[in-house]
Amino acid sequence: MKTRSNIQASIGIFDSGVGGLTVFRRIEQALPRESLVYLGDTARVPYGSKSGATVVRYAKTCAKLLLQRDIKMLVVACNTASAYALDALRDNLDIPVIGVIEPGAKAACRHTQTGRVGVIGTRGTISTGSYEKIIRQLRPDCLVYSKACPLFVPFAEEGWTSGPAIHEIAETYLGDLLKNEIDTLVLGCTHYPLLSDVIAEVAGEAVTLVDSAGETARAVAATLEASGLVNTAVARGTLSFLVTDGHTHFREMGEQFLGHPLDTVEWVDVQEI
Repeated sequence: MKTRSNIQASIGIFDSGVGGLTVFRRIEQALPRESLVYLGDTARVPYGSKSGATVVRYAKTCAKLLLQRDIKMLVVACNTASAYALDALRDNLDIPVIGVIEPGAKAACRHTQTGRVGVIGTRGTISTGSYEKIIRQLRPDCLVYSKACPLFVPFAEEGWTSGPAIHEIAETYLGDLLKNEIDTLVLGCTHYPLLSDVIAEVAGEAVTLVDSAGETARAVAATLEASGLVNTAVARGTLSFLVTDGHTHFREMGEQFLGHPLDTVEWVDVQEI
């Protein structure tokens, strides 16, 4: 039986930078009574260009930092970390751990009409073939076309979400995918929804963009319910933010994206873990 303290504990969410705020926002909207603590590993962004072993090490460090805040659930709001480290985290933690790839794959299968699905992500995520494996398990009839888009993350981190430079990069990345007549495009990195306007413009009206944030929020709600961890308090939950570097830039980006002030942005030292 879950204790009152278990139920009122926070949900921990981490990503390499600001991208995971796309997931944070949907969880905040869906579960306003839950307290959330977000960790942006901004000192080591991006994860997508790192080796699998390095990403697993980074993910374990992020989990350890959040566990120090007495969290009741961990959300890996990073596709690269979900691809490489989800199993390792689940094997080593005694709290529920939710990734973003399976929810995103499920959403893609639900949206596609033609069975022709494009996936864009970091080099790390694309190299694992994680989306293709899950989509093909759910919909064996689907054809999945993948493309690594490594420059999207630094543009999103800097807040450069529009303009000729990012538009030209998007055209270059998406050109080959669009030749395959996809009707659904999975934004396989939590940073990419920050660039959704330019990606949608390049992809065209015939292509539905899918990100994992909404589906992940539903998975979080379902897991809380199944685990008996739903916070039944009447008041809204608290929101806390941790970064490993550059808290001023993170605050500016976070407030712009979430649409409300970030009351606490705290620097934490990953070297001490």
